Amino acid sequence: MRLLSALTGLFLMALPAKAAEEIVLGLSQAEVSITTNFDGSEILVYGAVKRETPIPDGAPLEVVVTVSGPSTPVMVRRKERRFGIWVNTDAVEVDRAPSFYAVVTSGPLSEVLKRIEDLRHRISIPRAIRSVGAPMEIENPTKFTEALIRVRTASNLYQVIEDGVKVDEQTLFRAAIALPAALTEGAYDTRIFLTRAGDVVAQYETVIDVRKVGLERWLFKLAHEQAFIYGLLSLFIAITAGWGASAVFGLLRR
Repeated sequence: MRLLSALTGLFLMALPAKAAEEIVLGLSQAEVSITTNFDGSEILVYGAVKRETPIPDGAPLEVVVTVSGPSTPVMVRRKERRFGIWVNTDAVEVDRAPSFYAVVTSGPLSEVLKRIEDLRHRISIPRAIRSVGAPMEIENPTKFTEALIRVRTASNLYQVIEDGVKVDEQTLFRAAIALPAALTEGAYDTRIFLTRAGDVVAQYETVIDVRKVGLERWLFKLAHEQAFIYGLLSLFIAITAGWGASAVFGLLRR
């Protein structure tokens, strides 16, 4: 009997402890449809914190939300002005960079998230990009990653929105994330982190599906699955448009 009690106690000790705080999440839409007149969208991320015990004393609850588009290798080239013209010189391939990446926080990122937690979960934009294969002769390879971030930030493809998450009574939270028109089709990983004093205390992951639909979807499939027919169709449209414009100008001259 004592042996059974001891084994039961050891089994209970081996069970993982249940998180003191858990995330109950909602999305305004789990799918985004890209049509021919698509000019962007907005995703509303909202949720609540489920607790079995009262709100812990000490540091307040903070929330970090990330949305990441499909990751692909990216070739980044350095341009220099030589003999009066801009030419490509050095080039570095970034091993993996998300096509879209947004970080939305309830406060300054440096305050709501410790550096070690950023390293562990790859939350900030530089941590979400993987670049380890730069040629030995390239000086300052990190400059290429910084340039990629700068260009995509200017295009609104990379976003850092501090104080963008509203937290009510350390229980309810909500954040709006703007998706630009130039979205890549695929699964957009969405992560929510709860932090206290910079430490991650809970996290939740889901996916937003971004797909082309209608005419946009048909043209996309045609271009990738039947390139020859797509080329003929493009040529036919170009010839027809040119002939139509010529006929209109001819009528206006009369």
